[in-house]
Amino acid sequence: MGMIEIIAIVLIVMWLGGFALNIGGGLIHILLVIAVVVFLLRFIRGNA
Repeated sequence: MGMIEIIAIVLIVMWLGGFALNIGGGLIHILLVIAVVVFLLRFIRGNA
């Protein structure tokens, strides 16, 4: 697992934590969007 995937997983966990703890507001959702884009780019390029 590369560094990009680890960062994306951490961002998703932080997003889920934001829902559970109701912290971060819009920042958490921006982080989720970044994580999803990273995963999609990896799958499209075939590096999954």
